[in-house]
This record gives sequence, C-alpha cells and structure tokens, in this order.
Amino acid sequence: MPRRLLLVFFLAGAALSAQAPAQRPDPLALAYDALRERRYQTAISLFEEALRQAPDRASVRKDLAYTLLKAGEREAARKQFAEAMRLDPEDLHTALEYAFLCHETGKTAEARRIFDRVRNTATDAQIRSTAQTAFENIDRPLREGIERWIHALAANPDDFNAHRELAQLAEARGDLELAARHYLLAWRLRPSQRSLLVDYGRAAFATGQPEAARAAWIAAIWGGEPRAAEAARKLFGSRYPFVYEFRQALELDPANAALRKELAYLLAAMGREHEAQAELAKLTEAGEEGVRAAQPARHSSRIRELALKSYQAGYLKDALKYSLAAQEEDPLDFEVILQLGWTYNLLGQDDQAIRWFRLARKSPNPSIAAQAGRAYRALRPSQARIRVSAWMFPVYSSRWQDVFGYGQWKTEWKLGALPARLYFSTRVVGNGRELSAGPPPHQLLSESALIPAVGLSTGYWHGAMLWAEAGVATKYRSETRGLPRRRADFRGGLAFFKGFGRLLGATQSGPYVETNTDVVYLSQFERNVVLYYQNRAGYTLRPWAALGGLQTQWFMATHLITDSRRQYWANAVEAGPGVRFRWSRMPPNWLFSVNWIRGRYQLMENNPNERMYNDLRVGFWCSFQR
Repeated sequence: MPRRLLLVFFLAGAALSAQAPAQRPDPLALAYDALRERRYQTAISLFEEALRQAPDRASVRKDLAYTLLKAGEREAARKQFAEAMRLDPEDLHTALEYAFLCHETGKTAEARRIFDRVRNTATDAQIRSTAQTAFENIDRPLREGIERWIHALAANPDDFNAHRELAQLAEARGDLELAARHYLLAWRLRPSQRSLLVDYGRAAFATGQPEAARAAWIAAIWGGEPRAAEAARKLFGSRYPFVYEFRQALELDPANAALRKELAYLLAAMGREHEAQAELAKLTEAGEEGVRAAQPARHSSRIRELALKSYQAGYLKDALKYSLAAQEEDPLDFEVILQLGWTYNLLGQDDQAIRWFRLARKSPNPSIAAQAGRAYRALRPSQARIRVSAWMFPVYSSRWQDVFGYGQWKTEWKLGALPARLYFSTRVVGNGRELSAGPPPHQLLSESALIPAVGLSTGYWHGAMLWAEAGVATKYRSETRGLPRRRADFRGGLAFFKGFGRLLGATQSGPYVETNTDVVYLSQFERNVVLYYQNRAGYTLRPWAALGGLQTQWFMATHLITDSRRQYWANAVEAGPGVRFRWSRMPPNWLFSVNWIRGRYQLMENNPNERMYNDLRVGFWCSFQR
C-alpha cells in the first residue's frame, strides 16, 4: 500500500478516535414519549432500562406501574407499586394503588393490612376516607364470617368445614394465630387432607413458629399426597431434614408410616442402629403389614434405600452421598451403580455419570444393563475425547426437477475443560444435474463443491449451539459457472432445536411441536447472514407392528427465510403439510420425509421467478455419531 494512502488512513483513524462519543438518548425521556403515543410495550421496556440505571427512583416505578396497568399486566404493576411504596413509605397514594391491586389479584390479607395502615396514618381527609371505606368493604364480610363460624363451632366442635372456613377467613383477615389453630384442628379431623398441613405451616411460620411450620411441612412431604408434598417442599426448601425435625414431625403426625420409615433409614445410615430398630418396632406395634420385610437385612441395603428415597424426593446431593456410601459397602450392587449414574446426570456432572453408566452396563440383570447402555450411548458423544460424526440429506425438488445433496463428515476433539471442541470437517453441497447459468438461487443450489474446513463448536445449551469454521471450497464439476474453481470459505452461526410432545421415535401416539432456527454467516455469498426458521406441529402415531414397526408423523410446516443483504432468493415464507416416517428396524437417526410447500417470495426486485411457487420435496435424512 502506498505510504500516502497509509497516512490518509492513519489521519482518518486519529480524527475519528478524537471525536467525543455521541450522547445516548435518555431512556426515561423516550419512555414518556412512547407513553404519550400509547406505545405501551415500548414505554415499559424503556422504563425498565431507566430503572436499571437508577433502581431507587420511586416516581419512575410508579409510572412504570401505571403503564403496566394500561397494558393489562396487573400482577406486574402490583409488584412495581410495592417497590415504590417500599422506597417512599410516606406516599399514601401509591399505598392505596397497591392495596387496591392486591385486593383485585386475590391478596386479600395484604390489601386489608395496607388499607388499615393508611386509614390510621393519613392526614389527608380524602385519603383517610377512601382507605376507611375500602377497609370496611374487605373487613366486614370477613369479620361477620368468622363470627358465624365461631357460633357454628360452639354448637358442633367437630364440624370440619367450619374449622377450615374459619381458618381461611382468619388468614385473609390477618389473624394468623386463629388461622393456624383452626387449620390444625381441621386437619386432625381429616388427616388424609395433607394440604391443610401446608396451610397450617404457612400460618404458623408467619406467627413466629418456624419449628412447628417445618414439622408440618415435613409431615406433608412424606404424607402421600403429591400436590401437598410439592407445595410443602417449596416452602421447606431443598435441604434434607435433620433428625430432630423428623422427630418433631412425628410428634405432630405419629401415624405417618412413611415418615417413620424415612427416619429409620436415616438413623441406620448414620450408624444409630438401635434407634433405627426402635422406630421400625413402633411401626410393628402399630400393626403395619410388611414392616419386617421392609427392614434391611444389611447396613448397605438401608443406605441404598435412603439414597433412593432422597433421589425420589429431589434431594440430589443427599442421594449422591448415600449412593456413594452404599457402593462402598457393596461394590457389586449394580442397582446402586446405575443410581449413581442418574444422580450425577441430574446434577449436571456428565463426566462422572458416564463412568457409572459404563460400569452398570456389565450388570447381570438385563434390565439394568439395558438402561445403563442406553444412557451411556446417549452421553458418550458429549464426553468422548474424540468423536466422529456424519450426516447426509438428499432431497428431490419437483420445482427444480432435480435431486440436491447436502452432507458433512466431521471429527471433533474435546479441548479439556473448555466449553468448545476443535473439529475438521468436509462438507458436500451439490445436485444431480447442472442448472443453466442464471440468478443467485441457481448458484446457491448448485455449488457442486467439496469444502474441507477447520472449526470450533460449542456444546448444546438449552437447545442452542454456536459454531464457526474456515475452509476452502473446491468445485468438483468443471462446467459449474458463476464461481471460481477454488476459493476461501468462511462460515459460522447459531443452531437451535427444541421439541415438545411425542417426537418421532416415541412409543405412544400424541401431538408434538418442533422448532429449528439456523443463523448462518456465509462469506462466499457476499458475506451474507441468512436466517432459516422452521416450525413443525402435528401428530405422531405409535409404531404399527403389523407394518414392520412403521411409525409416521403428520405435520404442518412453516418456514421463514430472510437475510442481511436483502437478496430475493433468501427472503421467502413457506407453509404446507407433510409426513415423516421410519421403520423400527432402521437406525434411530434415519428417516424419510415428504413435504408439499406453497411459497411466496418477499422481494421481487431483480427476481426472475414468479412470486408464488409450489414445491414437492421428498428427502431422506441419515446420520451417525461415534
């Protein structure tokens, strides 16, 4: 490059770097502009941006809350009013707004409390009057209902409905001690309704009785009612209970056999054999059938049972600790070995999980070996130091009356603990016959090239994966026109896949939804960035044994293609029905597809094709990975 040209670039860069950066528009000013124009969602986003810069501005939180109300988001508005009230406790107008929203969204006790505070502290007569009226409108029916149920209980102390209704009204009125007392009485009348234990624990905790609350929640967790157990687990927390907490729960619920067994297993795992036997003896004295069979014959069996219980309850760290202890006691217990694999897998430690799955594959029990084998094969590609994969997708297009082929072979190396892999690959892009020289879509579909490359790719995270590669595209057909024989090829992007429901391969019939998104940078197409967004929604039919295990998947597909350079060939929308099918004897990653498409170009400038088009696409997908 000539020295004069270098000097020009140097001076231009110096001049640009000397300029002060442009002042960024104030998001708050833009938010009020959007609010005046009734662009509520835009205003909400701008208010939130302004609050990220200055989170302690109560006035901005109020304006955001009012905007959320205009947009119909009442619960979000309530949260913003609550935060504004916390920042400025003297703003009673905000307190009233918050209280009214609490009442409208079902938080009656909180609404009553705020109205009560405002009516007793406000100096403004109008505010005080509004709060007094609102308070009475809430409090009067609660007060009268409580009195009515108290009279009913005086006549019939064992009226379950009266205790429950009284407890609910008392909790809504803020009388939590009364609520806790009657939730507990209602549960004692109907011990099978474990949800009342959850309610009792909530009210007891609010009145400063955390131990009583935790005892109630522990009893509900091991009470056999799934919904109550889940609600209690959320309130109790993720940790495993202590021995004294189990004992407090049994004082509350002594007939809870599952809870007493759990305590016995815990005591046995801690080496407190006599106490464990005493707890199991209490079950025997209570006449429970099968208690003797449930008593572990060996110390390792008790630990294994405790590990399984912890796993089922969601206490994964405890499950891991007990499973490791059980495996040390009996190194050939393949059920424990398999359990360790699942536990490590759920904890996100797949490098450890695959080791235990590999061991569990050697189990003499066919069921354990089969489960471990499937898990090992599923995890191995992500954990292997070196892995090889390949895919191929030939597809016939009636629109172009030709067969197009796409494929890739890839060898990857794991880079230690880094979240990326180095790989070498060769791509193949071609078609059955040469298309005549013409516009870019013909060139795009007829590269007829081999593309060796080196690249980096990340693992999948929530269905997304990043990749980038650099290579050289070499045409393998001399008659291909419009492109040089050999050229540098740089590409990369984001790939995303997510599926829900009965996906292909499911053993049961049912609906499903799949979405694929690919954002790809392609240097050879004028450094273009292309977005290809695909959705499929349909119904999967379970395999038909009479037809050799044929499984079909009927769907409606929608495609959106767009790009950064606004090329006509890369801007279209497509939709149409289709079917995918495979036989059970085929490898799991092989399938056929037939899809009829109705498409529409979004851009017609320099476009030699008609705007609307039809296409029947018949394809075959196959891949493998080792």
